[in-house]
Amino acid sequence: MDFFNDLTVVSLEQATVLPYLTYRLAQDGMNIIRLEHPVYGDPNRFIGDNVLDEERMNSYFLCINAGKKALTLNLAEAEGQQIFHSLIKELDVDIFATNQLPKNYQKLGIDYDSLKSLKPDIIWLGVTGFGPDSNEAAYDPILQARSGLMELTGEAEGDPQVMGIPLPDMGTSEHAYGMVMKALYKRQLTGNGSCINMAMFESTVSWLTVPITLTDSFGKSISRRGNTHEFFAPVSVYQTQNGFVYLAVGNDRQWKTMVSQEIFKSLDHPAYEKNEGRIKDVKNLNQAINAITRFHTTEDLIELFTAITVPISKIKLVDEVIKDPLVERRLLYAQDPATGTRITLAPPPNMTSFLEQSDRQLSFPPRFGEQNNEIYGKKLGYSEDDLSRLKENGVI
Repeated sequence: MDFFNDLTVVSLEQATVLPYLTYRLAQDGMNIIRLEHPVYGDPNRFIGDNVLDEERMNSYFLCINAGKKALTLNLAEAEGQQIFHSLIKELDVDIFATNQLPKNYQKLGIDYDSLKSLKPDIIWLGVTGFGPDSNEAAYDPILQARSGLMELTGEAEGDPQVMGIPLPDMGTSEHAYGMVMKALYKRQLTGNGSCINMAMFESTVSWLTVPITLTDSFGKSISRRGNTHEFFAPVSVYQTQNGFVYLAVGNDRQWKTMVSQEIFKSLDHPAYEKNEGRIKDVKNLNQAINAITRFHTTEDLIELFTAITVPISKIKLVDEVIKDPLVERRLLYAQDPATGTRITLAPPPNMTSFLEQSDRQLSFPPRFGEQNNEIYGKKLGYSEDDLSRLKENGVI
């Protein structure tokens, strides 16, 4: 049974943080309608390769916008706000979300009080960089820098580095997903809507559990450490005869099992029996392990460590991850009815009943204003002449 397919979400969204959230909600079967300015639209539509040979449908945009509908609407125009408010009422919108700056909320008629007066039980979500009292612009790398994530990423003697994925964007999306689900539960119990303010900075800093406690409570200096672990050894990347593996020895018993193997017996020293001793000499220890692993293939090392139940993995390329049987059976797909182009999408964090019932297929990412006629015409009752006039006047 699907619990979410009767829910409608209208999202004034752009970039990554909010589109990824609504992409997650689309995977639950919710009806997602994304709003964009009729001239500027979502800047991410222009990012990446022009794989469909048409404007505003570049590859970067396609990654997290499947399963949605798209409207264009100029909320700076009074008539645009009227249309927007009609959408809220006529579509019986359950959730409204935006990542506009707070200074624009009232100006665009999207503030919580305005929407609550139209739909008392609406769930309103505002995603900002630094909270509803700040209009400071925020991009993911800026948040990585300010939150300390960048200081914690990279080689010990090297420059701070950005992460391989945009954690402030996607982490905030996941936190917001949880808040939306709590708000839906609250509404189910009480009938009341919610006003949710989600700050990307607060979300990002919340991941710093160990660094903050150890720094402020015990005066420990926490910084980037490359591939090694702060508290456990050996835990790092090691070279093999044909690539690299990541090995993680999490306790003294696993270490004892490792050095009982013939190829690692030379490392069976009393000083290394306890994790504390291994951490103290981690640089030399890692060099000694590398001196052994580089003469063995990745496959042989994985077979050895798997047999003794010590965690190990090949450092995989993305195309290898896609072929992993555990990933392959969870991949999502969308096919463009216009060009026949089929795209592969990242798997969900958990398989939903909606995705199972749809055979893991989502509708293709919407073109710019693709559902204008469908929703403004059929749902709100605007005639073709009305729609032409609105388009000429820059309202849609």
